[in-house]
Amino acid sequence: MDPILELYSVSKRFGTHPAVSGVTLSIPRGAFFSLLGPSGCGKTTTLRMIAGFESPDEGEIHLGGGRIDRLPPYRRNVNTVFQNYALFPHLTVRGNVEFGLRRKGIAGIASRVEAALDQVRLTGKASRMPAQLSGGERQRVALARALVLQPDVLLLDEPLSALDPQLRKQVRAELKDLQRRAGITFLFVTHDQEEALSMSDSIAVMNGGRVEQAGSPEEIYRRPRTRFVASFVGAMNWIDGAGLRPEALRICRTPEAGSRPATVTMRTFLGPIMHIEARFENGATCVAEVSAHGGVPFREGECVHIGWDADDELRFA
Repeated sequence: MDPILELYSVSKRFGTHPAVSGVTLSIPRGAFFSLLGPSGCGKTTTLRMIAGFESPDEGEIHLGGGRIDRLPPYRRNVNTVFQNYALFPHLTVRGNVEFGLRRKGIAGIASRVEAALDQVRLTGKASRMPAQLSGGERQRVALARALVLQPDVLLLDEPLSALDPQLRKQVRAELKDLQRRAGITFLFVTHDQEEALSMSDSIAVMNGGRVEQAGSPEEIYRRPRTRFVASFVGAMNWIDGAGLRPEALRICRTPEAGSRPATVTMRTFLGPIMHIEARFENGATCVAEVSAHGGVPFREGECVHIGWDADDELRFA
C-alpha cells in the first residue's frame, strides 16, 4: 500500500531537551496507525509537527508525496481532533461541523454536513448544543467537524482519554468502524496499549523521543525488538533475563520437566481469566494467566510448579 504520510529523520528540541530524535515513519494510505508510548515520549510533539503547530529542527515531513513541514497549518490537508474536542459551546452541532467549511468558502455546505453527521451517526441531533450531548456524542461531533473537510490524514491526540472506561470500549469500536467506512488515514496518539492493539493496523512504539519499533499489533506484541517494547506493550514476567507473557506460563500442582516450584501469593479474578501471582524459591515473582472457569482454583499459600516452553522466551541483548 502506498504511503500517504512520511517522516524522514524528524527531530525537535525544546531548549536543550530533545523531545523527538530522528523519527522516520511511513504511514500507508487508508490505515489506522497509532503512535504509542508513555507520557513525555514525544508522540504528541510528533503529531503537532505534522499538523504544523510545531516546526521540526531537522528532517522532512511529506504528505501525498509533497513536502509540508515548511507550510503553514492551513495549507496542510490534515485535521486534528484534540483531547478535549475543542467544540464551540455557543454553536449547535451543525454550526460546529460547518465552521471549517464556511471559513474556507466551500460550496455545498448543507449536503456535506448532513453526510458527515450521518457518517458519525448523529443524524437528528444537528440542532443540539454541545452541553446537551454525552461525552461520546461530543467526540463524534469533533470527528464530523474534521472529516467534513476531507483531510488526507486525520490526527487524533488521545481522543478517548476524557471518557469513562466503559464508554471508551464502546467508542473504540465505533472509531475503528468509522475509519473503515470513511477510508481516511487515521494517525492516533495514545499511551493506552489496549487501545493501540485493538484498533490499529500498524503501531509505532515511542520511547525517549525515538521510535523503538514499528509494525503490526501482532508483531509488536509477539516479537518485540527491545526490552522496553516487551515491557510496555502487554504484561511481562522477567525470569532469568528472559521475558515471558503471563499466558505463556503453565501453573500446575505436579512438577513437569523443566518446571520450577513456587508458592501462590495472590489471585486476581478478571472475569473469564484469573491472574495467579507466585513466588519462586529465590524470591522472584511471576504472574501466570489461567482460565477462571472449571477446575479447582489455586489458593494463596499453595505450593505449585511453574513451567513454560523455551520457544515462548523473549531475550534481548
